[in-house]
Amino acid sequence: MSTPMGWWFAGFYDGFMERAEREVLGGWRKALLADVEGEVLDLGAGTGANVPFWSPKVDHVVAAEPDPAMARRLRDRVRGDARIEVVPAAAEALPFADAAFDVVVSTLVLCTVRDLERSIAEIRRVLRPEGKLVFVEHVASEQRPLRRFAQRALEPLWTPIAGGCHLTRRTHVALERAGFRFESLTRESMRGALPIVRETVRGVARLR
Repeated sequence: MSTPMGWWFAGFYDGFMERAEREVLGGWRKALLADVEGEVLDLGAGTGANVPFWSPKVDHVVAAEPDPAMARRLRDRVRGDARIEVVPAAAEALPFADAAFDVVVSTLVLCTVRDLERSIAEIRRVLRPEGKLVFVEHVASEQRPLRRFAQRALEPLWTPIAGGCHLTRRTHVALERAGFRFESLTRESMRGALPIVRETVRGVARLR
C-alpha cells in the first residue's frame, strides 16, 4: 500500500525530472536501450520513463515496480502494449526464477532500494550467465568536496521525501564488489537536475 508521501512523489516525479530528461537523460536512455533485446527486467520501472525507448528486438519486458502509486501511472502508460507486463516487485526480493532474463535495466533505481547489496545479489540471480545489466544511477560526488558535504548533510531530510533516494551511494563500486565487470562505464553530470543528484554513472555490466 502506498503512503500519502508515495502518492505525492509519484505525481511530482515526472515534472521534477522533465528538464533532466529533455537535456540529457532521455538521450542516455535511448543510447543504452538501443541494443537491448530478448527477455528484459525493467527494475523499479517507476512511471515508465523507459517505455518509449524499447527496441523492436525486445520480446518481453517485465516492469517491476513496488510502489502502487508509481505502478498505477505505469499501467496507464503501457496499456495496449502486449510486450510489457507490470509486476509489483521490490529489488531485494524478486519473484522470478534464477537466470530468467537476458537484460536487467536499472535507471535511477539503486539509489532508492533499502538494501543495495541484496538488490545487486538479486540482479545477479535473475540474469542469465551471458546476460547484462544496463544502468544509469546518480552517485556520491567524488570530485566536488562541497557537493559531497551537501549530499551527506541533506540525505536524512531528502530520503524520506524522495521515494527513499539516497544521495551518497557509490553504486558502481558496489556492483564491482559484487562480481560485475564493466563493459562500459561513463561518469557524467546530469544537466537539468539538482546539484545533489547531478553526478551519475552509466554503462553496461556483465557477470564475471
